[in-house]
Amino acid sequence: MMNVMLSIFSVVPIQYYIFISAVLFCIGVLGVLFRRNAIIIFMSVELMLNSVNLLLVAFSAYHNDASGQVFVFFVMAVAAAEVAVGLSILVTIYRNVHSVDIDELKSLKH
Repeated sequence: MMNVMLSIFSVVPIQYYIFISAVLFCIGVLGVLFRRNAIIIFMSVELMLNSVNLLLVAFSAYHNDASGQVFVFFVMAVAAAEVAVGLSILVTIYRNVHSVDIDELKSLKH
């Protein structure tokens, strides 16, 4: 098993996984900072979580330790619960405001 993992990282070095994870995380951060649509913001948060999951799996495979992959499983379970709760909140907000724009939610204060 160890020879298989070493051959995978001899074809695709660990630095490539780090780079693509950093790029995906930065795209997610930019989506959260500059978008006003709540659904796009949720998708950006999920993109950031998945970039971290990619990095955890890459390091887990690189070090031949399954603890990173187990941690990814729990992160994915929490992310699924977050999406279910977040989308239900968005549906409720859309029924009241008829928009998912973050700036429109300021009217809910009064």
